[in-house]
Amino acid sequence: MKTVEQLNIKIFADGANKEGMLEMNAKPFIKGLTTNPTLMNKAGIRDYKSFALEILSEIKDKSISFEVFSDDFTDMERQAEEIASWGDNVYVKIPITNTKRETCFALVEKLASQKIKVNVTALMTVAQVRDVVTVLQPDVPSYISVFAGRIADTGRDPVPLMKEAVDLLKSSPCAELIWASPRELLNIFQADSIGCHIITVTNDILKKLSQVGYDLDEYSLDTVKMFYSDARAAGYTL
Repeated sequence: MKTVEQLNIKIFADGANKEGMLEMNAKPFIKGLTTNPTLMNKAGIRDYKSFALEILSEIKDKSISFEVFSDDFTDMERQAEEIASWGDNVYVKIPITNTKRETCFALVEKLASQKIKVNVTALMTVAQVRDVVTVLQPDVPSYISVFAGRIADTGRDPVPLMKEAVDLLKSSPCAELIWASPRELLNIFQADSIGCHIITVTNDILKKLSQVGYDLDEYSLDTVKMFYSDARAAGYTL
């Protein structure tokens, strides 16, 4: 199997903890970073702009995506323009719809025409990918984030859908497909094998990278040792 260094896919760190983000940014195999309002809220962040600017003062040479959080497209546009002004390495995350199921296509088209780099997020169907691709500017960098992990959570295999998405993006040379919300380390290798451009990975999964290629017999023994050690620590008797 491939080593991490042999992968063609770009690995982006996904999170909202400043220490963790800076730790991941320092690793050469991390090519970019993403966050979202849910992660930021869980991390206890209350001042959105201050946090973003603090991160951007440290991370200047890698792409980083920040998301709008309005449910109104006019206000989303205002937020997107402000977020984009924070740095040349900033991509603005735009949800595929608002909570009323109204699609973002007109807004994405307008932002792309202004040369704003967008990251259209929360996609889960081929039709959504196809519609987004039609409104992108061919010369403006952009990301399309398909939540493959959430698709898998519904019992569906995301790989065929992601393969179709890769093909659809061939018509938009500056657009890159993101395999979002992976559930396990294997997803990195699955995404790489189909030619997906980027995968966003949380720190918990990234910490497992040291196990890539680990001998399975040794891993089996490690597991047995863990069970034995934990049983002894618990003081179990029969």
